[in-house]
Amino acid sequence: MSVQSAKRRITAVDIAKRKNGDPVVALTAYHAHTASILDEHVDFILVGDSLGMVMHGMESTVPVTLDMMIVQGLAVMRGSKRALVVVDMPFGSYEASKEQAFHSAARVMKETGAGAIKMEGGEHMAETVEFLVRRGIPVMGHIGLTPQAINTMGGFRVQGKSDENQAQTERDAKAISDAGAFAMVIEGTVEPLARKITEDIPTVTIGIGASPACDGQILVLEDMLGLNVWTPKFVQKFGSIREHIEEAVTGYADAVRDRSFPGPDHVYARKQK
Repeated sequence: MSVQSAKRRITAVDIAKRKNGDPVVALTAYHAHTASILDEHVDFILVGDSLGMVMHGMESTVPVTLDMMIVQGLAVMRGSKRALVVVDMPFGSYEASKEQAFHSAARVMKETGAGAIKMEGGEHMAETVEFLVRRGIPVMGHIGLTPQAINTMGGFRVQGKSDENQAQTERDAKAISDAGAFAMVIEGTVEPLARKITEDIPTVTIGIGASPACDGQILVLEDMLGLNVWTPKFVQKFGSIREHIEEAVTGYADAVRDRSFPGPDHVYARKQK
């Protein structure tokens, strides 16, 4: 493989071809430095609107703005070279009309250079998804538990528990798949339903609190690293970064207070003539 081809970014088309293939690996990132760490290990990086909760301490993703997504999307693009970068469309930036969605999505792609956008919603958003795809914007869908809709869902509730909700979720998956989404996140959905959807549709499914049968998996980086105090049931902590940070900060604070830092190696001496 040539150096030039080795550096080619993964595209939405590449991800779409992974149906029933090797599992797609994905994580969220919001910064250039974390994106640079993830880049060689994941297939796509999601600049999620979860940044509202993770970075800004918001209670939900609803207050996140398009400008916030663009700033962090650009940071992730600067820090990555290989992985596909997907940017979330925040609440209020696409629901009003197909045209609003196109203008918002086009702005994201032009100002960040990202390779795709992600939109929440099922049947009611299918027409918009198709509208964007036909105009050259790769769309990743998002069904099941859709955090932007928690005010109508009554909170972060697992989806697919009732027959009615299961049937609706299946219709949502089919509609977004038929509309041309290259991939689809299935979040917070009972395992048998997420498995069935993955088997029934030709679109790549990315699970988060869904099923190991999905074509890929995604987690919020800070959850997976153990940086957050509380994490959802579906998260496995693969690190304990919070403990390491607390240990380092404690060590720093103690060193400042006992005046062992800064030491001779950390200050500048005057040049000798």
